[in-house]
Amino acid sequence: MRIAIASDHAGYLLKEKIKEYILSLGGYEIEDFGTMSQEPVDYPDYALKVAEAVARGESHRGILICGTGIGMCITANKVPGIRCALCHDVRMARYSREHNDANILALGARLIEAEEAKEIVRVWLTTDFQGGRHERRLKKIAEIEDVYAKVPLRS
Repeated sequence: MRIAIASDHAGYLLKEKIKEYILSLGGYEIEDFGTMSQEPVDYPDYALKVAEAVARGESHRGILICGTGIGMCITANKVPGIRCALCHDVRMARYSREHNDANILALGARLIEAEEAKEIVRVWLTTDFQGGRHERRLKKIAEIEDVYAKVPLRS
């Protein structure tokens, strides 16, 4: 499974730990879209790279890390086809996959410790979408995306 990953400066150190952890699990390939240091950057630039890679099918899933995870999550969810979930515990990670088929995970480096983040990532990567009644809800989300993709923004 190919995983796209990125962070801003606040999430850089956690990103590096998460990359190492994912590779230790085996069976995963990682594409790192940056940032490559703790020098200040703008999180939307990095969230967009991962979201586009996932939306185009170049990566199976993505992981985004910033200070809170909020900015990355908001940005990624602007890309049609992306279902980015901000998860701060294992239960959220599990439900985001089982019920929402989340294809990007957002983490807040200032809010969770590295060991907890690793467990969240492990559960998120290994949990399957349940389908069933959840499928019809995802279809409704896709329909909303389609409608608003055709509607000009108000000035």
